Amino acid sequence: MTKNPFGDLTDEKLIKRKDLLKGILIGIAIVWLLIALFFAYIFFTRGFKNNSFIVLIPLLTLPITLLPTFINLNFLNKEIKSRNLK
Repeated sequence: MTKNPFGDLTDEKLIKRKDLLKGILIGIAIVWLLIALFFAYIFFTRGFKNNSFIVLIPLLTLPITLLPTFINLNFLNKEIKSRNLK
């Protein structure tokens, strides 16, 4: 049986970590949106034939790299719910 990594944290630290992860995800989502808009601008101004689709790899892989952060946030939310906080 696996040990709950958030079980040892105090209530304040648990909520603080949740808020931190939420802030990180919101910040990265804003950056991701700006990157998407930049790539859309480049593709529409230069045309699709002059651009390589390889430049889209960072845009497409960013959600996959954020998956562990989403999973961590989900575990934090479950722990907060089990402690009847907020």
